[in-house]
Amino acid sequence: MATVFAPSAPELADLVAASEVALAAMLVAGMFLVRARHVRLHKYVQSAVVLVNLPIVLAAMLPQYLAHVLPDLPGDLGRPYYLLPTLAVFVGGAAEALGIFILLVAGTNWVPERWRFRRYKRWMRTELVLWWTVVILGLAIYYVWYVGVAAPSSGGSW
Repeated sequence: MATVFAPSAPELADLVAASEVALAAMLVAGMFLVRARHVRLHKYVQSAVVLVNLPIVLAAMLPQYLAHVLPDLPGDLGRPYYLLPTLAVFVGGAAEALGIFILLVAGTNWVPERWRFRRYKRWMRTELVLWWTVVILGLAIYYVWYVGVAAPSSGGSW
């Protein structure tokens, strides 16, 4: 099967990019569901997004970062090939951690009372902004690595 987006991109990179955009769109759809008072469906959609994203990050994204970016840090951090994925690791880690925390607060009693929040809307909006920031970073990474061809000759398959 040929790559869909950029000829130099591996199929996995295309699949991850498309999946992340779809997951981010699902978060927005979940926002509209709760506004329409479909709270239960909202919970299912948002929970699914966070839980489906975790194996994508752990199996596809993190290994590429560890193999193709981390070994050349901090020396090459000024180059977009290294800077964008490094930013994505930190912002994406915050987004995934916050998403899991929101799920735990909203759906379980595992979080101690003093750590629980009451104003869900603020946290959900923060999560949405973090998530879309990571999606934009991810698309920028895809461009730099596979379209703009500013990548080192080793290239990643992210």
